[in-house]
Amino acid sequence: MSSCLVQAGFQVLGDADSGVPGLWVTEVSADALVSWTASDGFTALARDQAGRAATNDSMRVIVQTAVAGLLIQLGHTVTETPDGCGLVVFTEAVLPRGGKGS
Repeated sequence: MSSCLVQAGFQVLGDADSGVPGLWVTEVSADALVSWTASDGFTALARDQAGRAATNDSMRVIVQTAVAGLLIQLGHTVTETPDGCGLVVFTEAVLPRGGKGS
């Protein structure tokens, strides 16, 4: 999944990139959690341009929508975290009733 995000042009960060803005993909049980951190520069720009530029929160929604759309298109099941700050990507395919495997 991370390689698909990189091929699509997203910067996916690893454990050594602590504090660096970009996408984080973390294993959670058998699934994955995808979250995004804005750069300090973007956060400052959004604060300085209040009302005229996208806020950090609206940019998070845009990034999450793009990531979710890509992963869904690739066949993954994706849902937003309860706090709205990330995406849970289910690693096992959920097949419809009557589909293969039932």
